[in-house]
Amino acid sequence: MAFRLNHPAVCLLACLPSLWSVADSGNLLVVPVDGSHWLNIRTLIQELGRRGHSIVVVAPAVNMNISPGPHYTTKLYPVPYNQSDIQAVKPHVLVKQTFYNTVTTTFKKVNKLKHFLLVTCESLLYNTGLMRELAESAFDALLTDPFTSCGAIVAESLSLPSVHILRGLPCGLDYTSAQCPRPVSYVPRMFTGNSDRMNFLQRTANFLMSVTEPLLCYLIYSPFDELAARFLQKEVTVKELLSRGAIWLLRFDFVFEYPRPLMPNMILVGGMNCKDRKPLPEELEEFMNSSGEYGAVIFSLGSMVSDVPIETADQIAEALGQIPQKVLWRHTGVKPSTLAPNTKLMKWMPQNDLLRHPKTRAFISHGGMHGIYEAICAGVPMVLVPLFADQLENVLRIKNQNAGVLIDLKNMSSRDLVEALNTVINDTRYKENMMRLSSLHKDQPVKPLDLSVHWVEFVMKHKGAEHLR
Repeated sequence: MAFRLNHPAVCLLACLPSLWSVADSGNLLVVPVDGSHWLNIRTLIQELGRRGHSIVVVAPAVNMNISPGPHYTTKLYPVPYNQSDIQAVKPHVLVKQTFYNTVTTTFKKVNKLKHFLLVTCESLLYNTGLMRELAESAFDALLTDPFTSCGAIVAESLSLPSVHILRGLPCGLDYTSAQCPRPVSYVPRMFTGNSDRMNFLQRTANFLMSVTEPLLCYLIYSPFDELAARFLQKEVTVKELLSRGAIWLLRFDFVFEYPRPLMPNMILVGGMNCKDRKPLPEELEEFMNSSGEYGAVIFSLGSMVSDVPIETADQIAEALGQIPQKVLWRHTGVKPSTLAPNTKLMKWMPQNDLLRHPKTRAFISHGGMHGIYEAICAGVPMVLVPLFADQLENVLRIKNQNAGVLIDLKNMSSRDLVEALNTVINDTRYKENMMRLSSLHKDQPVKPLDLSVHWVEFVMKHKGAEHLR
């Protein structure tokens, strides 16, 4: 008897893969941090959504760039601020000031940002309707960036295993919470500018910074300690809550980072944002191809700084006009009066696709982890202009591998920028070193994004990872 294709058994076999997929799909709650932090976590949740998982993202109704997407559901909660308040906490890093004014301004900005993040967290925790809805949603796990610790408080409140995704916390609270050793002899502390190879004076500075870290943690996180204890109605600290995290997804690898100890539940996923090149819009493709043998330079200061003071912009534009390459510059401010014909301003650009274009010769970047790994994956040497936060630490790691040149954008001359670009473009060692980093980074048995997905799925399936803690 002939076996028909529409036989019930055939239909059942054909449907089994999809049934397995549905059976294995999980429910994931995401508590993100706004700004550039969102861009990194979004890559992961989009991939999880594509693989059939149900994902809910809770976000403030007023935010910088947390937008709805086809692979996740967004639930917004009201907050007592508006877009102008958000702009007020953005760093104005290219304004020249005296040392005293720089210190006082930075201190005020940090306090303002801390208060802003605290108010955002309180708005979520004390939204009783939303928190009740989340409690009734039967989530399997929570994914969060521990920069604000709000996600850790929500995870404790809902009794959910949590996955942390991050580059690092400013006072080493991530490693302290995970009980991960950090020998001062070769693990550089943040803001010291040290590498893993230190002389006596550098190790002394490293030790002194490690001594001040508990004070720094207190200044930053004590308001969140108070909020956690008040909301959870028990004595608890942020450190304790973070220590209960099942998995730490660290957004670096040892191609980029210095050697250091890790705990079993710390997974290296640097480069998870790297993607294959997509075709450029026709206008951009024509611009890139018109650059001829000299190629093109890509210039972006990231999502937090899209424009610069007009004096600085004029100086940059003058420098860019002196190189033979064409330039794509992400800039939303006033058009510089010195803008040269070889430079095109854009409010947004497909950065990954441009960096992977064969005509790209160099990348001017502030040193955010997102852009650094896109440059590593594309094998493009960098001119590095760190602006704030951990960016100086990031760019020093690229500079120390001779894959980029570091300049001070606030105090540079046009000549400094021209010389830096000519160095990374014309000295083939920079390209060769970045290609070496690219080759090492790509030679992994599992891609960083797939590895990230696996461990989130692992925590959802097994309700944590106690054996790794």
